[in-house]
Amino acid sequence: MLQTAVEAARRAGQLIAERYPTHRNVSRKGYRDLVTETDLAAEHVILNLIQDRFPEHAILSEETSGGEIDEGYTWVIDPLDGTSNYTHRVPIFSVSVALLQRGRPLVGVVYDPMRGHLFAGERGSGATLNDQPLQVSTIPQLPEGLIGFDWARDEEKRKQVLSRLQRVAPLSHTVRALGSAALGLTYVAAGWLDGYFHLALHPWDAAAAVLLITEAGGCCTSFDGKPFDVSTARCVATNGRIHEALLHAMQEAP
Repeated sequence: MLQTAVEAARRAGQLIAERYPTHRNVSRKGYRDLVTETDLAAEHVILNLIQDRFPEHAILSEETSGGEIDEGYTWVIDPLDGTSNYTHRVPIFSVSVALLQRGRPLVGVVYDPMRGHLFAGERGSGATLNDQPLQVSTIPQLPEGLIGFDWARDEEKRKQVLSRLQRVAPLSHTVRALGSAALGLTYVAAGWLDGYFHLALHPWDAAAAVLLITEAGGCCTSFDGKPFDVSTARCVATNGRIHEALLHAMQEAP
């Protein structure tokens, strides 16, 4: 199953990278919600491979309506996470492929096709970047931490993000918004970010990356401190050492 996730992410990533220099046909699925023909083509590549090898498994994919998390195995897919970056030719986006078992991440792959970064993990077996072990950072205090976040689409949630930034930015070393939630979360697993928060995640944004974080020794919770579930919209992820401090800042913001 991990091999299939890796192969699917690589195939989709190759297609995305090949199309990156070309013209984009951009449509709108909703408010501030873009989709391109590349999103759909990459999804088609992934779905074909998974359905061929595991026809009995359920699939939940961003661009395909009607999917849901099954009691058995469910593949959760974002064929192009960071479509706004892609459409503006900002080279920060990823492919995310996860497999849930009874709703819990079992396999997770996040692939950055522009840098050739393949992050992969399996529950209980650790996480890797291009076959090298991943480990979260050892930063012990929030004032030393590089904290990532990403915006929500609707205006009220954006105000809530700003409210939390007003708390977090003065307390941390600095903050970064990447435009790809899957990459932002995965960078915590790699130790490149010390923490990350998001107020409006979907299962396909987080399913693979959260597994990578936990397998790399990090911590993911909801804003109330409960263990993170892939159906939860709000997430705080850290190296574990600064989790309480960042979580406190999240909770204190209005």
